[in-house]
Amino acid sequence: MCGIVGYIGSQQAAPILLEGLTRLEHRGYDSAGLAVLGGTGIKVAKRAGRVRDLADGLPKRFGGKVGIGHTRWATHGPANDVNAHPHTDGKGRVAIVHNGIIDNASVLRQRLADEGVELASDTDSEVLAHLIAGSEADTLEAKVRDALSSVEGTYGLAVMHADFPDRLVVARNGSPLIVGVGDREMYVASDLAALVRHTTTVAHLEDGEITTITAGGFTSARETVTLDIDPDAYDAGEHDSFMHKEMLEQPAAAERVLRGRLDERFGTAHLGGLNMDARETRAIRRVKILGCGSAYYVGQMGASLVEELARIPADAEAASEFRYRNPIIEPDTLYVAVSQSGETIDTLLAVQEIRRKGGRVIGLVNVVGSAIARECDGGIYLHAGPEVAVASTKALTNMFLGFALLALQLGRVRDLSIADGRRLIAGLQRLPGQIEEVLAQEDALAELAGRLAEAESLFFVGRVRGFPVAREGAQKFKEISYRHAEAYQTSELKHGPLALISPEVPTVAIVPEDELTDRNVGALHEIDARRGPLVVVTHDGVDLGGLAAERIVVPRNERELDPILLTVPLQLLAYHAALRLGHDIDKPRNLAKSVTVE
Repeated sequence: MCGIVGYIGSQQAAPILLEGLTRLEHRGYDSAGLAVLGGTGIKVAKRAGRVRDLADGLPKRFGGKVGIGHTRWATHGPANDVNAHPHTDGKGRVAIVHNGIIDNASVLRQRLADEGVELASDTDSEVLAHLIAGSEADTLEAKVRDALSSVEGTYGLAVMHADFPDRLVVARNGSPLIVGVGDREMYVASDLAALVRHTTTVAHLEDGEITTITAGGFTSARETVTLDIDPDAYDAGEHDSFMHKEMLEQPAAAERVLRGRLDERFGTAHLGGLNMDARETRAIRRVKILGCGSAYYVGQMGASLVEELARIPADAEAASEFRYRNPIIEPDTLYVAVSQSGETIDTLLAVQEIRRKGGRVIGLVNVVGSAIARECDGGIYLHAGPEVAVASTKALTNMFLGFALLALQLGRVRDLSIADGRRLIAGLQRLPGQIEEVLAQEDALAELAGRLAEAESLFFVGRVRGFPVAREGAQKFKEISYRHAEAYQTSELKHGPLALISPEVPTVAIVPEDELTDRNVGALHEIDARRGPLVVVTHDGVDLGGLAAERIVVPRNERELDPILLTVPLQLLAYHAALRLGHDIDKPRNLAKSVTVE
């Protein structure tokens, strides 16, 4: 959500900034802009629309070797040229780009207006430029520090000033910022994607930190790390979208998250990153999983795994609601925070609330060095590789596998037998190949998705293990196809949803072969009796009792592990429905990959 990129060095800044902004498009935005500092002072170009629109309209003379850029997702004020970042003070001597929310912006705007300052935009961010310009401090860093002392809220901030042409100042509080180290040149970005073509040597700023960046280095004591990332992972290559590329990468991603973590001899998992010994693990009496969106739904799948394998009470909750209900933090509860980016603000704030109250929290995250990873007591890295598409696919699959590993380790410390442990390990080892089998059905699923795309509204239903699968399927369908899709427990159909069943409302039903198959099929007959079109995701040989239904057949695994195989075809359905409707699949409207504001 929003993106920042900055550069200082010997090269012209504008091309580097534009490339960086292009690589941040997946974060979600509706306007873009950049500012460079050259011999004639600060020059700004910004406009509503895409980065390519900004590039096409850039003046021919736009030189400067210091610059900042931004992609904005509208919060305060509509998406237009004036509200786009960067923002400047009245004299054009200060330029800023800002991610986050200034909670006391209205008070600060009024204060500035009372002092005779004219504000040009509707944004909360503009006040920062005027506050910095109005500071009487001697250095740019001191001016920024002075301005921020009046600010309440969150910020990832990059500042340049015509009176200090050899530096940028950046600050972080609740919104990610990364400093990239080059050869006599430096970079700053809100996401590693903007940096990987130039450097993988980075430093992650901490909350409350303010840093001055020059071409020769930066003032923070933060240690740099060199990340092992292939820049090509941030290119879609031959695929028409990142989502398609990432769906097809799931078998390889699944192999990576399992590699080195399965112990066949003892029928358990090795998760050294949890930082818990067997005695501490055995003392856990409850597991609480926190995530947002797809991470919340896969958390529900994880809770089911923990309860089934470890026989520990477990549940999942939306992290966005958790801290607002003044939760009771129990010393014998293991809290698990789930986030692909590791920067999801709602989940990060939930982690901080748990730690403030003395709870133990571990993270399931995909990004090394991310805020949630640094805040947690331990965790499981997902090793899915960079995920660019807003709709999560391979990271979600690896989240499920991370939960399976966690449940296996918890279970083996308790009452799960070595035979069951080995049974589950064998199932986990089969999963990458079985995901490949599901993906091989893409052509048939594309044809079916085209028919589903014609419906204005759909139901997704499942029960027990299948209900989180239904929720995730509805999530995928709505977020990229823009069709209304709602998930219900199959057992709840008679308690309301049946009123909406008609020939115009298809139902996608999750019906694995398990102890509930007959009950699931019985409920589907009630939909069929009302002439509701049916698509059934199931196993080969399941008797649907003569239902007039489209079948999607997935391979069988162990019952506890079946949910992820039932989920993969729903990704393909959503993708091909959105493709048929002509939508921009990687940049769904109103959504962002990394949600860093509440």
